[in-house]
Amino acid sequence: MAFKTNVMRILDKNKTAYKAHCYEDTGAVSGIEVAEALNENPEQVFKTLVTKGKSGEHFVFMIPVAEELDLKKAAVAVGEKSVEMIKQKDLLKTTGYVHGGCSPVGMKKQFLTTVHKTAEKFDTIIFSAGKIGWQVELSLAELRKIIIVNSADIIV
Repeated sequence: MAFKTNVMRILDKNKTAYKAHCYEDTGAVSGIEVAEALNENPEQVFKTLVTKGKSGEHFVFMIPVAEELDLKKAAVAVGEKSVEMIKQKDLLKTTGYVHGGCSPVGMKKQFLTTVHKTAEKFDTIIFSAGKIGWQVELSLAELRKIIIVNSADIIV
């Protein structure tokens, strides 16, 4: 493949096995539409959400695209009194990624990442490759070689 996102370059550098998926020109906007465009199970396709805790620390949560983050459960999972979604306008300066192309791999700073516990039941999970139109698929074990990922029940 000639095209590589920064996420793919990081995975390559770390000799991580992954599969790249492209859904460009499909008009997919929501995570569910992305899963449909890839012809993949929406429970196996994860979106990356960035929050800010009461302490001022940022936290990353990965949940299935059809689900909603439970902010109370998310706060408990990271030991915060509360967390709230960061404003979309702050996403690029905080992570280096734009809305719709945010990946837990390759952020400007590595934040504590928590994935919903259902990720453990799949051989691989699919998430943003850091650019709208691109996703990567890899095992949770492989992802944990690149970033620290906790697992918890964090959805509504």
